[in-house]
Amino acid sequence: MAKNNIVDWKTITSFVIDSFVGYGIPRADAEICADVLLESDKRGIESHGCNRFKPVYLDRIKAGIQNPVTNITVVKDTETTAVWDGNHGMGQVIGYKAMSTAIEKAKKYGMGMVVVRNSCHYGIAGYYTSMATKAGCIGMTGTNARPTVAPTFGVKGAFGTNPLTLGVPTDEAFDFNFDAASSTYQNGKLEYYARIGKDAPAGALVGVNGEAYEGTADEALKTMARGEAALCTLGGPGEEGCGYKGYGFAMFVELLSAVLADGHYGQYLTGKDENGNKRPFGLGHFFIAIDTEHFLGEEACRKNAGDIIREVRSTQKAPGADRIYTAGEKEYETRLARHAGVPINESVQKEFIAIRDELGLTQYKFPFED
Repeated sequence: MAKNNIVDWKTITSFVIDSFVGYGIPRADAEICADVLLESDKRGIESHGCNRFKPVYLDRIKAGIQNPVTNITVVKDTETTAVWDGNHGMGQVIGYKAMSTAIEKAKKYGMGMVVVRNSCHYGIAGYYTSMATKAGCIGMTGTNARPTVAPTFGVKGAFGTNPLTLGVPTDEAFDFNFDAASSTYQNGKLEYYARIGKDAPAGALVGVNGEAYEGTADEALKTMARGEAALCTLGGPGEEGCGYKGYGFAMFVELLSAVLADGHYGQYLTGKDENGNKRPFGLGHFFIAIDTEHFLGEEACRKNAGDIIREVRSTQKAPGADRIYTAGEKEYETRLARHAGVPINESVQKEFIAIRDELGLTQYKFPFED
């Protein structure tokens, strides 16, 4: 097989949808899951796209710790807020419906917020803030995750990579969309690096003795699984690099993901019970939409936001720098550049062939098989 090859978007989209359906996900939900998954690859975020298709979604369904059919329980609903229980269904479906509801409430009342408990990995958080900005809303979302990140002055994973994701509508070709973990690196990035044989980035992890981890990404993941290392918050370990700032952002996301919905947090989110047996992760999310029409109007908001980011980009550049970017710009350009399809590394190529053969999807023949 080729070490890397491009699969066109039509083929990869149909294959992912059919595979999700083959694993018991209703087709309408499978289409949502595929859209969220592949949007990551379209934006160049390989850590959350096809690389996670099998190990994070299909394998968890097969293991019985994630339900392919998503049944949401509405615990409480008001004009501007809602509390949902996802009952361990597909995180993408829960996320899509939750942000849609937050937007609907915002359009009517100015602001809307939905919190969710007992969900699963919901893909790139920036998908949901993009939903909001496309609707003329300011959007916010966050999720807790497996406890793989150490607090300031700590060396053990106490909370997840917990992204705090923000979107603002602009009058440019792309909206402002800041989607980043509150840790220096996230698990998905290390998993992707392990697939392509790269080392763990310097400063990404701290060992139990307080030393910085050095080595391959594959070994880093194994070391973390043994509890002998943890990811660092933004800024790194200790206070010299201001790691307490990333720690504060991470804890804010942990609190909003668990407190309002009475959800799980911290060590419960390992995906294993006290005997080491697999169990649902039980993640929590929050979704906020603020309708710009309830302020000075969408058109004014978009222009004001565009003026601000254009002014920032026009400031003096560092020597050797070609340009200054704003959040969402690189992803927009990657999307344009990837019009032909998604690049699939050799490790994922093997998984795709195995999934196809397992489900009997004989209509698919991938270009990397030639």
